[in-house]
Amino acid sequence: MAIEVITREDLNEFRTLLLSDLNAIFNSKPQQQKQWLKSSEVRKLLNISPGTLQNLRVNGTITYTKIGGILYYASNDLDKVLETNKVEAAPNLFNRK
Repeated sequence: MAIEVITREDLNEFRTLLLSDLNAIFNSKPQQQKQWLKSSEVRKLLNISPGTLQNLRVNGTITYTKIGGILYYASNDLDKVLETNKVEAAPNLFNRK
């Protein structure tokens, strides 16, 4: 079994490489979200059935665009719907000190 000695120079080189890799990760642009989603993608994203999605369309909760029989939903509209229907969490009465 061979023994390897790690020097301070090795550690400094490793630190420099690690910092440059972390900087590259933090400074990279986030992955672009799709602008338009199909019905199947929306159902999967929201974990809802086709009937529920239809009800959300019919009652005007979710806006959509229909082109050639295919329904498209704007991802930023879905984000707005989720934000406007967000319910704030009630304080937990059991964890009071």
